[in-house]
Amino acid sequence: MASSISAGLALKLSPQRLTDKSFQFSSQLQFRNPSLVSYPLPTTGAVHVRPTRVAREVSPTSISDSANDIVVSSKSRRLEKDPQGLWKRYVDWLYQHKELGLYLDVSRVGFTDEFFREMEPRLQKAFKDMEDLEKGAIANPDEGRMVGHYWLRNPKLAPKAFLTQQIEKTLERICDFAELVISGKIRPPHKARFTQILSIGIGGSALGPQFVAEALAPDNPPLKIRFIDNTDPAGIDHQIAQLGSELESTLVIVVSKSGGTPETRNGLLEVQKAFREAGLDFSKQGVAITQENSLLDNTARIEGWLARFPMFDWVGGRTSEMSAVGLLAAALQSIDIREMLTGAALMDEANRTTLVKNNPAALLALCWYWATDGVGSKDMVVLPYKDSLLLFSRYLQQLVMESLGKEFDLDGNRVNQGITVYGNKGSTDQHAYIQQLRDGVHNFFVTFIEVLRDRPPGHDWELEPGVTCGDYLFGFLQGTRSALYANDRESITVTVQEVTPRSVGALVALYERAVGIYASLININAYHQPGVEAGKKAAGEVLALQKRVLAVLNEASCKQPVEPLTLEEIADRCHAPDDIEMIYKIIAHMAANDRALIAEGSCVRHEALRFSWGSAMLMRCMLDRRRKMAIFHEVVRRFWYEGI
Repeated sequence: MASSISAGLALKLSPQRLTDKSFQFSSQLQFRNPSLVSYPLPTTGAVHVRPTRVAREVSPTSISDSANDIVVSSKSRRLEKDPQGLWKRYVDWLYQHKELGLYLDVSRVGFTDEFFREMEPRLQKAFKDMEDLEKGAIANPDEGRMVGHYWLRNPKLAPKAFLTQQIEKTLERICDFAELVISGKIRPPHKARFTQILSIGIGGSALGPQFVAEALAPDNPPLKIRFIDNTDPAGIDHQIAQLGSELESTLVIVVSKSGGTPETRNGLLEVQKAFREAGLDFSKQGVAITQENSLLDNTARIEGWLARFPMFDWVGGRTSEMSAVGLLAAALQSIDIREMLTGAALMDEANRTTLVKNNPAALLALCWYWATDGVGSKDMVVLPYKDSLLLFSRYLQQLVMESLGKEFDLDGNRVNQGITVYGNKGSTDQHAYIQQLRDGVHNFFVTFIEVLRDRPPGHDWELEPGVTCGDYLFGFLQGTRSALYANDRESITVTVQEVTPRSVGALVALYERAVGIYASLININAYHQPGVEAGKKAAGEVLALQKRVLAVLNEASCKQPVEPLTLEEIADRCHAPDDIEMIYKIIAHMAANDRALIAEGSCVRHEALRFSWGSAMLMRCMLDRRRKMAIFHEVVRRFWYEGI
């Protein structure tokens, strides 16, 4: 019930110690003791008391009884004070994937046995939802599409043979193309080989490739990669300037699922302009990744671009890293993409079990539900203690927030769901916001990402007797975990042996599945983004209004004498009196960018300001008028003399 949601979830007060006994809630939901790992983690004897919390207010009429009505009758539970009790909880709940070298520690999240029992029916439904998804169920009813990113790492799961063939053929083409580019057999017109990649895309078309490049690219890759991931002119200019003369040896990858993403189109046009000014043929260095027969695909085909790769309609941008979107850029940097796919496939397989303790994605989703009361009442802070994983928090930010941030649930109830995600890296954050996490407002839970191997074998050395640089990083992670827990701050720790294509693939797959399971638990659609579409529509309306403002100013400024207009007059002639503030902002932006606007009056009194075009625009008006008159006279002449 909604009233139970607002009461929040809390730990149960109990003096009982965790026992060694395995226990079972049902034939579907079993709990077993996993094997011990080979390394100990320091623990703290601090008492962890989870106080009753009030979740974000939700109207009792706005949420269905079946959506968020988990009642935890025992509101609080004291965790073990004894360090041995914490060690016991750690051992009992540690997930270990030996083949991947991945561990998931949820012992510092205070969920109760009762919570797991009450979540069991919903969790079993989530497992069924994920099974149906992999079988090709229409998971995105808004667009009538399947959601099949899991097939990318196991094509045989695809529900139709032609889909399997498409996936396998695309992967082969990517590997072949990358090999030919790296070897110099495919090369730019004026250089021996390509040396740079300029990737143009936004959102999932950029974040995944950026994360993987930062995490896995070798120190000296065969092609270095740069990104244009915004429509910021200064940012675009910077990337082009950084390429300099190497523009001649730059492979440009343009990524847009729809083929008409405005930011990507703008970046493409800017780069094509740079190619023209350098006397280069863009088509000889351009590659498109888009849906077949999209505007971008047709343009690349007609202009004869170097290559075109498909982006399938059943793959969303935020889950596209294992498609051509992520794999092509990675392969061109000599990253082993087949190992990435293997890691993801192994993690997918682990996440198909209905034994909760053996399903890391289910454990994550349940911990998120517990920590946030199932209504997003707390933020997720992601702290990877490895520089190469710096962008993982940004990658997860889009994956989690775009998937879970929804206004309505699947029953049409207004729920305003979501989990806010932010983070940077450790131990940098020891000197930034960890202070607030430890002692400030308690509105978060932490996810630590730990990497056991510090350096390649044989490259480590001791800064002081018995202590390496990596030992300090390890100490900061464990110390922060303990300090937060001592002050009742919950945390999850994901550990990998080292950062490799396989472990990165596994991490991506782990969080993709956790998001899907959590979405099912809270009864929302994780695979559409109506809020993003609303923002795009609003941006389009602003640009349409700007064109009307330009037309009004053109007409007034081409009169003799020039007719300066007030904001109210411009709004009235645009038939948009309610948009006067936006019209002011449009004019201010144009004026700041040397668009030849003249403002008469005081900026303090906006109502007294009058606007018109400057001399440059007046000259354009005169030329425009002369051109139109010339066309008119030519039409009259041909009609009169030639009878046309």
